[in-house]
Amino acid sequence: QRNNAPTNGNDSKKFKGDVRSPGVPSRVVHVRKLPNDINEAEVISLGLPFGKVTNLLMLKGKNQAFLEFGSEECAQTMVSYYSSVTPVIRNHPIYMQYSTHKELKTDNSPNQVRAQAALQAVNALHGSGMGSMAISAEAASMGGAASQSPVLRVIVENLFYPVTLDVLHQIFSKFGTVLKIITFTKNNQFQALIQYADAMTAQHAKLSLDGQNIYNACCTLRISFSKLTSLNVKYNNDKSRDYTRPDLPTADSQPSLEHQAMAAAAFGPGIISASPYGGAHAFPPTFTFQQAGLSMQGIPSALASLGVGHSGMAAAAAAAAATRLGLSGLGATGGHNVLLVSNLNPESVTPHCLFILFGVYGDVMRVKILFNKKENALVQMSDGTQAQLSMSHLNGQRLHGRAIRVTLSKHTTVQLPREGHEDQGLTKDYSNSPLHRFKKPGSKNYSNIFPPSATLHLSNIPPSVMEDDLRRLFASTGATVKAFKFFQKDRKMALIQMGSVEEAIECLIEFHNHDLGENHHLRVSFSKSTI
Repeated sequence: QRNNAPTNGNDSKKFKGDVRSPGVPSRVVHVRKLPNDINEAEVISLGLPFGKVTNLLMLKGKNQAFLEFGSEECAQTMVSYYSSVTPVIRNHPIYMQYSTHKELKTDNSPNQVRAQAALQAVNALHGSGMGSMAISAEAASMGGAASQSPVLRVIVENLFYPVTLDVLHQIFSKFGTVLKIITFTKNNQFQALIQYADAMTAQHAKLSLDGQNIYNACCTLRISFSKLTSLNVKYNNDKSRDYTRPDLPTADSQPSLEHQAMAAAAFGPGIISASPYGGAHAFPPTFTFQQAGLSMQGIPSALASLGVGHSGMAAAAAAAAATRLGLSGLGATGGHNVLLVSNLNPESVTPHCLFILFGVYGDVMRVKILFNKKENALVQMSDGTQAQLSMSHLNGQRLHGRAIRVTLSKHTTVQLPREGHEDQGLTKDYSNSPLHRFKKPGSKNYSNIFPPSATLHLSNIPPSVMEDDLRRLFASTGATVKAFKFFQKDRKMALIQMGSVEEAIECLIEFHNHDLGENHHLRVSFSKSTI
């Protein structure tokens, strides 16, 4: 018979952590898969945005911890938020669920004494006396932020590269928990409304980010406080997201967001939905810990991996944006330029075919097919963003009859064979290839990155080449050509639809850079539209 409340003395041997996944809410949250070097403050910081953490139990040997909140409601908000946004600490995705325990009992073991000390340090900041003074002083120094709205209105000027909702989420999460985001275009400008848990966090984000560029010399953020104090999000999709409600449907788009924003400006509080988060006290602002000298690298939302229905473009763009803004931890792929590709068909795979396929998502520097295990290859991209992008688009796609797996490799570069060592052409260096698509900064190719699809976009077609020539060319591999269409305005471009995504992938590899005569080499990429 196990005691209902785990303790952390000699008891911990009996106590195996919560094995089943309880769906029953409890004010104790069980956190799993923590990195080995996690500290108490980081675990507490996972819970802090959601309310007062009243107890903590660390099971370091098991990479687990238990967080007890003052109320079940706080625990529910936390579990719900993190079910749509996986927190990442030092490249480790963290998982959480309700504990089967209703409370934590503590003893005087050294572990527990340390946990209590960390809790007291954090609570001192947010509790009475010194804490509230620190916070109110902070508020005063920020120009009475407390009276401002927790919702920011963001306009992105000079939109040279696409900025997605996920990119915004990743940048703005650096300053605290983002609850909701709505994006829309108004007066030909890309805009967003971003709701934080409290006005002070919004103020801090505004001070830090207003006027910053997301990418080099473009995509400038112009930030003001919105007249809205809460956003009403109906759908979770690439235009709008409520991170506290992962259960929302993904219907096509938010009904007239401009309307919502304009109505807000005109009628003030009329359309504001009541928010469950009361003012600055419900969610202590995450940034104030830094002054307390607690290491808060673990502030999870800053590293949140991307939530519902995002595209790989977003993950990569967010990483790139992060490195631009110098947000540590955000460009979590920094240095991870090498991909491990496995489950390849050893009969058919060549370095060239991987160079062309991965080249759709970034500039491939080197490819190595492993000598002893030809089902595996290493692909080195020119940066971590491109590696992330290739991984999110190509993992699970079929190539030569097999679903390939793409993961980040532990290698930082692909070694070339030493002088005089022949590796049967399995390692190739492409760093000077003329076929790189992303060498020119601001190249159109950046905005035409799409997941593999059965429809291919063809360009650079010479005037003498007819529809039948191209149909015959693509069918020559044994693939089926289902449809073909030249662009009305520009006969140099066409769409060709193959029988399947797999056929399209193989045709792209086969015919990208194919010589059509008259010094025209065919350019092939995946299309976002179908015929």
